[in-house]
Amino acid sequence: MTILVGYRADESGAAALSLATLLARSADTDLVVCAIVANAWPVDPTNLDTAYLDYLDRMAEQHLAQARARVTGEVRATFVAHHAGSVPKGLMAVAAEHDADMIVVGSSSAAAHGRLSLGATAERIAHSSSLPVAMAPRGFRAGPATTVRRVTVAYGGSTGGGELVQAAARVSARVGASLRLAAFAVRPTTPFAGIVVGGEDDLVVEQWARRATDAIQAELDAVRQLPEVPGELDAVLGQGLSWADAIDDAGWVEGDVLVIGSSRGGPVARVFLGSRSSKILRNAPVPVVLVPGAAAEAIVDEA
Repeated sequence: MTILVGYRADESGAAALSLATLLARSADTDLVVCAIVANAWPVDPTNLDTAYLDYLDRMAEQHLAQARARVTGEVRATFVAHHAGSVPKGLMAVAAEHDADMIVVGSSSAAAHGRLSLGATAERIAHSSSLPVAMAPRGFRAGPATTVRRVTVAYGGSTGGGELVQAAARVSARVGASLRLAAFAVRPTTPFAGIVVGGEDDLVVEQWARRATDAIQAELDAVRQLPEVPGELDAVLGQGLSWADAIDDAGWVEGDVLVIGSSRGGPVARVFLGSRSSKILRNAPVPVVLVPGAAAEAIVDEA
């Protein structure tokens, strides 16, 4: 397995590198740290373009030198610079060249600290990659010995959810992490007043909770039949008056990773985020791994 991270010397790059190092350490796998030199136009050797590109090359090497100092010694890391027409194209090319199994990116600076927002590069990568894409929250930092301790799957009960759960279970077992399935519900409020609606609406939420619990337990029973089973299995129902409240209600600790599957409304080989998945991503307080349906199937089929 190989993990690829695009690095640049800013807050987003530092968060992405910290997450990539955490994931590589947890899986005891190879890490490729890449600095992309974006050539936005064809180079004309008769003018100053070459001098400018030389400057960009020097900057890329400086960024990689900084990345080397940030990666702890027990992680097997390779550092490369790559020329491309854009950062997303460059990362995809390097992923193919190194046969990467996952791409790691950082959050946009528009996100609140500790939360996620897809910037232009991350969005392009997320929606064009056939590989899982891991995203680091803004300002994310992992301790030098931290590993993935728990994998939480955002479970919506949709078709294909079982493949995502089983794929996450296999990966959790391999890295020695526990597995948790989480479902989230936002309780309605009255317009303007902000008061929780009672009566029938509470009954709807209670019925949802019972159905979600039954569906999750069925998924966990299926996980128990797998050749590789995580040491601990758990389930949680997060509820609140907003998506942020509902997700926070699930409880999170250091070493948590949240897995979100691609919506079945989009192409199976790519990540397609429906409205629910997008809301979960934007309010997640931990790193998120977006998994295309085809990638989940491939992990399941490996066994």
